[in-house]
Amino acid sequence: MKDSQIKKLIQQEAKRQKSVINLIASENYVSKDVLEALGSVLTNKYAEGYPGRRYYGGNTIIDKVEQMAIDRALKLFKLKSADWHANVQPLSGSPANFAVYSALVPQGGRIMGMKLSSGGHLTHGQPVSMTGKFWKQVPYEVDAKTGLLIYEELKKLAVAEKPNIIVAGFTAYPRIVDFKKFREIADASGAILMVDMSHFAGLVAGGVYPSPFPYADVVTTTTHKTLRGPRQAIIFVRKDEREFNKKIDKTIIPGLQGGPHENNIAGVAIALKEAMTPVYKKYVKQVVKNAKALAGELSRLGWKVISGGTDSHLLLVDTWSNGVPGKEASDKLEKAGIIVNMNTVPGDARGPMDPSGIRLGTPAETTRGKKEKDMIKIAQKIDKVLRK
Repeated sequence: MKDSQIKKLIQQEAKRQKSVINLIASENYVSKDVLEALGSVLTNKYAEGYPGRRYYGGNTIIDKVEQMAIDRALKLFKLKSADWHANVQPLSGSPANFAVYSALVPQGGRIMGMKLSSGGHLTHGQPVSMTGKFWKQVPYEVDAKTGLLIYEELKKLAVAEKPNIIVAGFTAYPRIVDFKKFREIADASGAILMVDMSHFAGLVAGGVYPSPFPYADVVTTTTHKTLRGPRQAIIFVRKDEREFNKKIDKTIIPGLQGGPHENNIAGVAIALKEAMTPVYKKYVKQVVKNAKALAGELSRLGWKVISGGTDSHLLLVDTWSNGVPGKEASDKLEKAGIIVNMNTVPGDARGPMDPSGIRLGTPAETTRGKKEKDMIKIAQKIDKVLRK
């Protein structure tokens, strides 16, 4: 690289990544093949439109790349092309969710999404997000004591509020979501059911987390978390007489985006193929084992783990219950070489910029080969740092 300044910064970041324990639940490490695709000549091509329907010439090969990503996305999640459509062009999870709402929910309509302090995402209709400015959020939350969803309460809320769309999914909910019950809630209230599986998509692919596809109308996911791909997103849409797939495609292009990032799409295709291997299935099983080990040891050491543990790749710890604010906990741990993120907890009385807890995840360190015994040691180090 001729630009010595940028080269130096890249080298510094590579060194930083190698030197820390990475417990960011939404981060991972891609393969060399994915990195090669991201830096390939596919970066040079403009490809507005879809395979076989482009606004520019010279896309014969690009069409094959994008179609391969689509085919692999359907294959990985055991979906038939007659029943499901996949759009691999969203640039990340937030615009993917925005596109779904734009296509299917009238302006001023209602999005029933998990409250931020309960583990929901900004794009599930939070007031500070554009999704909360174009649409009205009907927030649902977990039980403040147990940290769990109470489906009977969700049904009562949905029937009373009649949202246009219900979002099942999370950014900081450690337990398995019952998608069948969400389907029943959507049917009872006349709502579309959308599942945002950005965090647990890789766990679904590896068979260690229930699939939302038998129950959802639309499924969105990022590809850079447990799927271990580049920063991109996919929208899966059930094909039926409502033609949601056509509406969402038109919303992506020409509605919201221009030329897709085909180098990223190639990286997604590679990651999807990698996720079909026995090695990957073994990996995601270890991700969950590691999260359970980390949660168990922290709990043993006297830290309040929300909901009492985890069924997935992440866990929430209420550090304020031991007198340590979430931001302080995050800062202390970073100085000690452990990277986490501060996070709200159910019923959090503190603000989001200095919440009551931290979120921990095991995908990145599991990619590095960590096992349960390593997680126990990491938990002990966390305990030591935070009790200073």
